[in-house]
Amino acid sequence: MRLVTRSLLASSVAVAIAAGAITIMKSEAAPAPAPKAAREAPRFEVDPTWPKLPPRYVFGQVSSVSIDDQGHAWVLQRPSTVRADQKDKAAPPVIEFDEQGNFIQAWGGPGQGYDWPETEHGIYVDPKGSVWIGGNGATDNHLVKFTKAGKFVMQLGKKGASKGNADTVNVKQAADTFVYTPTNELFVADGYGNRRVIVFDADTGAFKRMWGAFGNKPADQVPEPPKVPEDRRIPAKELTDQDRGPEQFINPVHATRVSKDGLVYVSDRGGKRVQVFTLDGKYVTQKFIDRYCEMPHCGNGQTVASTAFSHDPEQRFLYVASRSPARVWILDRKTLEPLDSFGRNGVAPGEFYVMHHMNVDSKGNLYVTEVQDGKRVQKFEFKGIAPLPRR
Repeated sequence: MRLVTRSLLASSVAVAIAAGAITIMKSEAAPAPAPKAAREAPRFEVDPTWPKLPPRYVFGQVSSVSIDDQGHAWVLQRPSTVRADQKDKAAPPVIEFDEQGNFIQAWGGPGQGYDWPETEHGIYVDPKGSVWIGGNGATDNHLVKFTKAGKFVMQLGKKGASKGNADTVNVKQAADTFVYTPTNELFVADGYGNRRVIVFDADTGAFKRMWGAFGNKPADQVPEPPKVPEDRRIPAKELTDQDRGPEQFINPVHATRVSKDGLVYVSDRGGKRVQVFTLDGKYVTQKFIDRYCEMPHCGNGQTVASTAFSHDPEQRFLYVASRSPARVWILDRKTLEPLDSFGRNGVAPGEFYVMHHMNVDSKGNLYVTEVQDGKRVQKFEFKGIAPLPRR
């Protein structure tokens, strides 16, 4: 009987195992979940010795910076804003520095055959080596194109001739330009007088297309946007289906950049957001930046002044210059998730006083300009990518 009992018991156990394998598996220790990818972000350190402006020159407001294929920084500044007692030392508007910050050359200003901007605003050195200059003065309805030596090449639009957002020939106080090489197109953040992105052929200046916020038709007359209630400026509530912000860009549309994978990032400074589009102007997504910022406790209440991409092939990170809060945000470019930020208001190295435009060189170094009383350009050296604290 004992042997029979053991045989029956063994058979019963075998059947139970066969029938309840899943239950038995569940009773064992569950495999450890796959570890989450470490959150990380670039690190920067300010270089207080950069650039080395010759003693005979001083900066006015430094409005913009572009980096060419040699790693040279091209700085646009406003001679008219130099202090009265230093006017004799005002540097020319366009200044070229090498990677170490050594002075190379300076040029710019009124000349034969073109209209120099009333108020210098944006500079961009395109992949072919041409230098584009734009302005945001009252009559700056044009862009001018030069060689690196300062020889005039072309003027797009005419001084004081803008007919508004429907105009396909003239801009109106355009803030920034960017050439996307695969299509040879000039993307313009147009800007202070208009509310649009407009695209031209980079060689001929022929009009291609334009669009406003969310891909809408840009409008000339737009009601003043209502102040965002405080409970909708809380970061956790800022992106809801019912609260996507104004349907038009809020002046100024301050910068435009195109990523390697063909996405257009627009700095809607007045709207406190980055909006992302396809090359054809189809709306993709947006991200509010420091939406809490309101006058008078936070500067002029505007944030997104410029963007730049990290230098890696995938351009993993998007840098955002938040004007009034005086900090640079580091976002995951694909998800627009905020990862980290640095900076604060002030005039010491590494601090910001009225941030304006920025750019990145091929080594990952970041350059940021400052207007009003800031009157400088700062270089932040790329120090690698480091893990972020656990949340």
